[in-house]
Amino acid sequence: MKRTIRTTALAVGTLIAAVGLPAGTAQADATAPRIDLRVLVVSDGGPATDAIAAELDAAGTPYTEVDLTRSNRPMIDAAFLADTVDGRPRAKYQAVVLPDDNPFAAGSAEMAALASYEQTYAVPQVDAYTYARPAAGLQYPVAGGYSGSIDGAQAQVTAAGKAGPFGYLDGAVPFEDNSPSVGESYAYLSAPAPGADFTPYVQAPIPGTARQGSLIGEYRHDGRRELVVTFVYNRYQEQFRLLARGIVEWMTGGVHLGASRNYFAVHVDDVFAADDRWDTRLNCTPGDVDCTGGAGTPNPIRMSPADVDYVTAWQKSHHFTLDLVYNGSGSVDAREDNNGADALADRLIADRDQFRWVNHTYTHAFLGCEQDTTVVPWKCRTNADGSTQWVSRNAIDDEIAGNRVWGQSRGLPLQTDELVTGEHSGLRILPQQPDDNPNLAPALADEGIDWIASDNSRDPERRTVGNATTVARHPMNVFYNAGHVAEQVDEYNWLYTSRAQGGSGICEDNPATTTCLPAPLDTSTGYSDHIVPLETAIALGHVLSNDPKPHFVHQSNLTEDRIAYPVLNGVLDGYDALFADNTPLVNLRMKDIGTELQRRAAWKTALNAGRVTAYRIGDTVTVQTLSGVPVTATLPGGSTLGGSAFGSAYAGRASGWTTSSGSALSYALPSSAAAPVKAGKAVKEPATHPAPHTEVPAGVTKKVPYNPGS
Repeated sequence: MKRTIRTTALAVGTLIAAVGLPAGTAQADATAPRIDLRVLVVSDGGPATDAIAAELDAAGTPYTEVDLTRSNRPMIDAAFLADTVDGRPRAKYQAVVLPDDNPFAAGSAEMAALASYEQTYAVPQVDAYTYARPAAGLQYPVAGGYSGSIDGAQAQVTAAGKAGPFGYLDGAVPFEDNSPSVGESYAYLSAPAPGADFTPYVQAPIPGTARQGSLIGEYRHDGRRELVVTFVYNRYQEQFRLLARGIVEWMTGGVHLGASRNYFAVHVDDVFAADDRWDTRLNCTPGDVDCTGGAGTPNPIRMSPADVDYVTAWQKSHHFTLDLVYNGSGSVDAREDNNGADALADRLIADRDQFRWVNHTYTHAFLGCEQDTTVVPWKCRTNADGSTQWVSRNAIDDEIAGNRVWGQSRGLPLQTDELVTGEHSGLRILPQQPDDNPNLAPALADEGIDWIASDNSRDPERRTVGNATTVARHPMNVFYNAGHVAEQVDEYNWLYTSRAQGGSGICEDNPATTTCLPAPLDTSTGYSDHIVPLETAIALGHVLSNDPKPHFVHQSNLTEDRIAYPVLNGVLDGYDALFADNTPLVNLRMKDIGTELQRRAAWKTALNAGRVTAYRIGDTVTVQTLSGVPVTATLPGGSTLGGSAFGSAYAGRASGWTTSSGSALSYALPSSAAAPVKAGKAVKEPATHPAPHTEVPAGVTKKVPYNPGS
């Protein structure tokens, strides 16, 4: 199992460059062109170009999109692509993404302009999804290849792919097969055309043969380079998420603004406390607010010392650290009920340095409006004038401070500026409480809270609450009120089946819900066969999307049947099987996640406002922006800034954040980093290729992928 990175987010070695070029920095070649660090995305409105644009967005890599479906779009001509700045030829884009190898009509002046531009400035082109044919360096599929569904196929990165842009992968690239009734991945598998300078990077078996066909490969011709992709995808599919980094690294040569890493953090809520248990007969949770009139008998779930031994051993074997989100009163109550004894707390406190700890308030009290729980669902209590009754500032202060003091007195290694309130309360909760408790922000300021958790399913956007900033957490569908597999599946069936099938009907009343079941799951097999694979895929999708937001489960899921572990193992072991050692999971604590998201927001604001200028001349990259703006970049290993090593290593590159002082940041690339060719005379008659449909055999069309959404 590869180790995870537990440092602050991309902040290792952060530097502020001095004015001008420091001693030892490579000087720009007077004859080299200026290549702006921006990508041109020419879109046909299809899912493939949309997916690549989404990858650039997530990384913070600037691009310009030209939508071919818009009548008022700009024309792509020589002036659109290049000009001169301070007497030096300038290429406005470092890479070009097209929907296919040529989305224009035969003899198009726009395609001719693109081809000439690519030749002149050594700018690479990505064919986001194209038909296999000689114009793209491949044989037609009818010549011993294949065209059709590759759902469930096991593609493989070739030796050239591993040595090149896909070196962050171990090799296997599994294609999704989520539904036997829906075609999700259509591909053209083919061998290079005779005489073509074509290098496959990712291949898949051609059905019925022992041969491999290219899915992604590089085609060199006419002084140009194309990355030819012959399978369709959307931004959410795992196969694209695995390959997206390599597509960007290929098109940029590993020199671009923005950065992407694979993050995974897991919070375990309610530690020291006990969680109420789902009643499979009443279909509610006695002791909680969903059981009408206090029905049922509470039967709480609480960890044991053996569970602590298990989790510490599990962490060690997976090189992964959990964040324990604790309520001190849970231990106080346990000692009162057991003549001063609490073996669980004793074991956790003895092993406190094995975990990260987060304040979850002392009693897990609801800190929003005063709740009226005599009705289901609950509602906010109101005053005589109809105004909302709010939990007071003093009560919120006491919950935060009391838990902090309890934890510090027992030596828990806390970050005192982090907070997770019970049920994310105090923050708005629809439909009952559409606004934050107005007493929350001043209480957070009283207690020095900079980072407060929110529920990503209800409140996903980063926002400020007074001086604090929210950090949205992904809820895992491993229920807080389930310690046994049968309880988890029974509640899952209740939520996600129709009334006619014995369920609550919530799903049929909300048809947009994507987890609705066609029939109830078997309580003995439904967890392992359905819930675990689904939750694993969802969480792994977040990991592969450059999403640092933490996930959360509850202490109840680490005891009894320990139902959280199959999902966590699925994510960690699945990741380990897919990625090379140079691309470990990044395992951050809450405040570092908040800092990463805060930097991204500031960087995005600067990009959207047009306040970032970035370009490469030879072996020097220059970035200019306003003072205080955090700048993110990905560069070849060995690059320097201000005479010192830049960033930290990840996926075969160096990446990191640098806070601008307002002066130009000058990054020196290592001499091994290949530079674009100098400006020169283009081929007089650059080859133009007819649109794909003009050479596709009769009856064959380009397929689009099934889009399951996020």
